[in-house]
Amino acid sequence: MARLDPRLIVPSVITNVFPGRRLALWLFAPLVLVTLWRSQHHLLAADGGAQSIAHLPLDGYSDPAAATIVGVFALWGLSQLILAFLQLLALLRYRAMIPLFYLLTLIEYSVRATYIPAFRPIPTTATAPGAVINGPIAAVSLALLLLSIWPRREVSV
Repeated sequence: MARLDPRLIVPSVITNVFPGRRLALWLFAPLVLVTLWRSQHHLLAADGGAQSIAHLPLDGYSDPAAATIVGVFALWGLSQLILAFLQLLALLRYRAMIPLFYLLTLIEYSVRATYIPAFRPIPTTATAPGAVINGPIAAVSLALLLLSIWPRREVSV
């Protein structure tokens, strides 16, 4: 019986061979698409998604403060775009890196779900969608990480 192989998270050789279960490979594509969508919205939306999605009360801030928040959201979008390109590169050319990207996703969404609300709370006018889905995405990322480091059985002929 195949066992989880944590060495697959950071492989010694980066190839286009995905070592884990196929479901983890197939579900990596929607993750890439979500990251691409988030990045373009934070980069291109007039408010960077700060008020329209995250429910930050931009109207209650001075114009320079609101512009700073929107600028920070745009920078966040740029970092998400870079991450999305790296994810896309892994999906298309370096599939051995997918377990590492699942680990990074698990870390990101776990910190969003736990540390940020507890120690760096952000006042909003309503609950942002991210606040609702951060925990579930972290849990799904953990499951997909485990599937990605659970090697497939070699078919014997």
